[in-house]
Amino acid sequence: MKSSFKLKEPKSNQATLIYFQSYFKEEGKSFIYSTGQRIHPADWDLKHKRPKKNPNKIESGIAFRNLKKTLEDHVNLLDRLSVQYEMIDEKLTIDIARQAFDKEFKKSSSKTNGFFKVYDIFLEQKINDPTDKGNSPSTIKRYQYNKKLLQEFESYLGKPIRFSALNQTVYQTFLRFCIEVKKHSANTLSRNVGLLKTFLFWAEKNKYTYNDEFKNFENVKRFPTEEIAFNLNQVKDIYSVDLSSNTRLEKVRDLFILGCTTGFRYGNYSKLKKSDVYGDFICVTDVKDPTKSLKVPLNEISKSILEKYDFNLPSISNQKFNKYVKELFELLGFVENARKSMKYGKDVHTSVVPLYTRVNSHTARRTFITIMKNKGVPDKIIMGYTGHKSIQNFNLYYKPSQGDSLKFMNDVFG
Repeated sequence: MKSSFKLKEPKSNQATLIYFQSYFKEEGKSFIYSTGQRIHPADWDLKHKRPKKNPNKIESGIAFRNLKKTLEDHVNLLDRLSVQYEMIDEKLTIDIARQAFDKEFKKSSSKTNGFFKVYDIFLEQKINDPTDKGNSPSTIKRYQYNKKLLQEFESYLGKPIRFSALNQTVYQTFLRFCIEVKKHSANTLSRNVGLLKTFLFWAEKNKYTYNDEFKNFENVKRFPTEEIAFNLNQVKDIYSVDLSSNTRLEKVRDLFILGCTTGFRYGNYSKLKKSDVYGDFICVTDVKDPTKSLKVPLNEISKSILEKYDFNLPSISNQKFNKYVKELFELLGFVENARKSMKYGKDVHTSVVPLYTRVNSHTARRTFITIMKNKGVPDKIIMGYTGHKSIQNFNLYYKPSQGDSLKFMNDVFG
């Protein structure tokens, strides 16, 4: 069965879709199927109905090879179908061919799947796959945020994101968007690039794309940022402040101090209930990794906070908490200047901002780890409380202050 290709708009001044076509003699009509690939007409050999050997407007050899491979896959699939149906002495029809092409190239209809349509399929699989232990609720939320980020980038880009057009130029534009427009730190950018690459590897594995140029995208290295942590005296002072005239911020303060005295993530300690307390211990399932159980002893402060609310803690979303906690620390007078350093590529940018703007739910976790390490508690014990498996990641949470550093120096040398 003879097959060929044609352009949707052969006289266009822009890249246009490539259609696969084959004439079905018994039905008296042609099977026409969109390959989902695009090419500039200037790079198309009209005589041989194939891309030219020396394309001008295809930006890289890798993209060109991927394009050729995709077209060959369409030809090979129809050849296989023809042989299979001849062997069983049945007629291969256009409808049968279309269904086989839809299945092979993962299309739910004859229309080409869009980038975000595929992302939705990816998300659905992540959410519903019980065998993938890495798909915690927090990880799923990050993938959902990454989709929103990519949609914002598409608006910034001014044209649809297409698998076939993902190249170094688009990637560098994405990085610039994240840094200059979204003001992401190097660590946030590193995480989001990792999530994007995970999606693209999945899309390639499941044959939604044959463009593997993303494998050459340079990773963004994480940068140890100058986050803050409080010492034990500060935690006690904050907890002792009378906030009865502002019950909203009093609840925020109590939740923050509970984080400082348990070491839990906000998603773990903000939803504690009476059934999570067994004797002298708080026992919860980690929201980030449901296979992991965390067990932390109660102390005088954490116990008093839980009893204050009769084990029914105030319900505040993480987003609102991070907003309110800055308001709290501004009210408490934490207005001194603090350095904020971020690294983009090889450049380190340092700015000075009020300290209260640096406080968030994760500050409580860093505070707990810093206090425990300053008291000489072994790392293995602390990591058992916090659920850390990597000593490298764990150590990123240790943030001794200048006062701590001075004290340790004086303790040693006097």
